[in-house]
Amino acid sequence: MLAKDYYETLGVGKDANADEIKSAYRKLAKKYHPDMNKGDESAAQKFKEVNEAYQVLSDDQKRQQYDMYGTADGAGGFNGQGGFGGFGDFGGFGDIFDNIFGGGMRSRPANGPQRGSDIRVNMKLSFEEAAQGVKHDISITRLEQCNECGGTGAAKGTERRTCPTCNGTGQERVQQQTVFGSFVNVQPCRTCGGEGTIVDTPCEKCKGKGTTQQQRTISVNIPAGIDNGQILTMRGEGNAGKRGGPSGDLQIAISVKPHKLFERLGNDLYLDMDITMMQAALGDEVEVPTLDGKVRYKIDAGTQPGTIFRLKNKGIKHLNSSRMGDLYVRANVQIPKKLNERQKKILRDFEDKIRSKDKETTFSKPSDAF
Repeated sequence: MLAKDYYETLGVGKDANADEIKSAYRKLAKKYHPDMNKGDESAAQKFKEVNEAYQVLSDDQKRQQYDMYGTADGAGGFNGQGGFGGFGDFGGFGDIFDNIFGGGMRSRPANGPQRGSDIRVNMKLSFEEAAQGVKHDISITRLEQCNECGGTGAAKGTERRTCPTCNGTGQERVQQQTVFGSFVNVQPCRTCGGEGTIVDTPCEKCKGKGTTQQQRTISVNIPAGIDNGQILTMRGEGNAGKRGGPSGDLQIAISVKPHKLFERLGNDLYLDMDITMMQAALGDEVEVPTLDGKVRYKIDAGTQPGTIFRLKNKGIKHLNSSRMGDLYVRANVQIPKKLNERQKKILRDFEDKIRSKDKETTFSKPSDAF
C-alpha cells in the first residue's frame, strides 16, 4: 500500500502524462496558495501536500520508484510511515525507526501561517448567575502581536530575509547512511528553526519573537441557562498566531455552586417542601420559593406524603432559547413528635370516628367483606 496517494492528491489517474500532471498541479496550487487563503490552515496544509505530490510525480525517476515502493525517498519499500510496506504494525518497530532516524520520512508542517494556541480559564458562578445569566470581567495574560515591529520580529527600518540554509522552505534534507541503506531525513532548518526567514537585527521590544505578553481584561457575557461543566468559547481571544496566522480562542470552563434549596436536572428544578399534617389533610394555599421569588400554590385536601406537583415555566431557561424548564415540588408531610395530652385525645377521638365510619361503609353488606 502507498503511504500517500499522490495521484489522488492531484486528482489524476496513475496513467496521467507529464502535461496532465503539470496542469492539475497549477490549478490546485493556485486554489490553495497561502496568498489566496490568508489564515486558512487547512488550505496551507493542502498547498503543501499538492507541492509534495508534484515534486514526486513530475520527476520520472522519483515517480517510478514511488509506483514500485510507495515512496520516492529510500529503497526497499520503506514507506516513511513506520517501515516496510506496513512494517509499523509489527510490534512497534515504527517507534524504533523514529528513534534512529528522527522520524524517518514523516512530513513536517510547512512554514506558512500558524494559528495561535488557546487559553483556558475557570470561572465559578453562583446558582442564580448561571440560571439567569450575568456579565463578568476576567483578567488574562496572552501573547499579542508586537506593536513595535508589527509582528515581524525585525527592528524598525529592517526586514526579515530568506534563510540562506533552507532557501525559505523551513526544512532541511539530511542524508544518512545506515545498515538499511541510504535515508533522507526531513527536519526543521537548524538556522531559522523552521521559520524560513531570519532576522539580522531583532526588535528590541519582543527580542525578535514578533509577540509580547500583555495583560487584558475581557468582558464575558454568560448566557442564562448555562450549566456546570460547560465551556464558553470566545473566538480569537487567545494567543496571537505566527506568520499571519489567526489568534487562538479563549475557553472559559464554567463551575456552578450548588443551591441550598434547589436541585437542577437539565432545565428543571426540584424542591423538597415541608407541609403540616393538617395542611395535607385539609388542603391549603402555601408559598413556594422559586428563583424569581415566592409564588402562591393551592394544595389539595388529602395530599399524601411524597406527592409531587409541578409549577410550569418556573425552572431554568434553555440555553440560547426562550423556553423555560419547570419546577417540581415534593410535599414532605411533617408528623408532630411532641403532643400534649389534650392534642393526643383530639387525635384519638378523630381516629376512632374515622375507624367507625370506615367499618360502617366498608362492611355494610356481608358480600363487601369479600
